[in-house]
Amino acid sequence: MNLEKVVFGFFVVLAATLNFGFFIGDIDRPELHNPYELFAAVVVNLIATVLKFGDRTQIGAVHLATSLVADLQLIGASLMYGYAVYVSSAGLTDAWMASVVSLSGGALFANVVSVVLLVVETVSFHRG
Repeated sequence: MNLEKVVFGFFVVLAATLNFGFFIGDIDRPELHNPYELFAAVVVNLIATVLKFGDRTQIGAVHLATSLVADLQLIGASLMYGYAVYVSSAGLTDAWMASVVSLSGGALFANVVSVVLLVVETVSFHRG
């Protein structure tokens, strides 16, 4: 068993599940979307991105691309959340929350693509 592959797979799947946990629920209800879960999703996605830098294969490049997309969208969602809570005079409205969750949904899609790539790569691996 390759420990590096285990750690890589762990962070890829954890990134997707944390993002899913934040995403699930009515899109405009802030009480259903925990900000700490969004923060954890950002941190784990960033760790997963760093782990993807070492792979020089074509599928590794696509893994990195999906991870960068997820990072960009989750960071954008975090910035919007922070702006709504700490800067906006209206506070965290339903519209702000819907925008944050929508960005998280885009990141979730990128995470799912990454997990599918991981499964395809694992299934197609030939021991030689």
